Amino acid sequence: MPEIIKIQHMTKDYGKGRGIFDFNISINEGEAYGLVGTNGSGKTTTMRHLMGFLAPDSGSCEIGGINCRQHPDQIAKRVGYVPGQIDFPDVGSGTNFLKIQAQYLGIKDMSYTEKLIDLFKIDTSAPLKRMSKGMKQKMALVAAFMAKPDILLLDEPSTGLDPVMRDALIGLILEQKKRGATVFMSSHIFKELEDTCDKVTFIHNGKVINTIGRDLYDENMPRLYRVGFADEEQYHEFKGHTGFQIESSNDKYKHLMAVVPMNEMNSFVRELADYDMRYMRYVPYSLEMYYKKEIENGGNV
Repeated sequence: MPEIIKIQHMTKDYGKGRGIFDFNISINEGEAYGLVGTNGSGKTTTMRHLMGFLAPDSGSCEIGGINCRQHPDQIAKRVGYVPGQIDFPDVGSGTNFLKIQAQYLGIKDMSYTEKLIDLFKIDTSAPLKRMSKGMKQKMALVAAFMAKPDILLLDEPSTGLDPVMRDALIGLILEQKKRGATVFMSSHIFKELEDTCDKVTFIHNGKVINTIGRDLYDENMPRLYRVGFADEEQYHEFKGHTGFQIESSNDKYKHLMAVVPMNEMNSFVRELADYDMRYMRYVPYSLEMYYKKEIENGGNV
């Protein structure tokens, strides 16, 4: 698939270690792509550059071959955008706001917009300025998705949503992905990215530390096993003498988490055969676990 979003050596230095530094990200058409990091790691700064709101100190970013900073008007008409901080214009009700958005985007048939309003259960007759944080977030989502754009930039899109609405959002993102839209979503909620994204870029302290596909962390990461022991002495013996890495342990309940490389599973089982276990349970490696491993290893898993 052709490249649609391109960030090359982009730096924005706010001083005192804040900003983004030498970002390189490439997103293909039709991909759902995640950007994950803790608060302050550079997610919103990246999105604002792509919308043309900020000028990089060095490097560049493009969407569909268009320089984002040089042609922000073209980007705005092509991209559905949910900002990290929502600030609506003073246009009265939500209904008025969506009508203005529709006129700007050239939307004449409002049936899909009505479908989105129903999905997120919004009372659009309410004044925008008096809406709750969650309701404003849902209004921003409707505004971003209503034109069925081919490119979606979503900066922490589930902020303020309850679990039911978050599931509705995930379903909507998957629906856009199915129709061929490109989705670039930032989040610090790993589960959202696991459910939606083909690739995820990890950032930390303003730097890209790795980019992975789902197949990489699903197939090649070591496996985690939670093992519970019947005997306290055996629990401490295994914990103190095993050659396998212990991820965590709980002395009170006599259980631990062991990291088992894929090619050493047989050795792990043979070692445990000498112990009286209460259970052994596989714990699937999550995106969050992988991210933490990246941070602990300085970006080198």
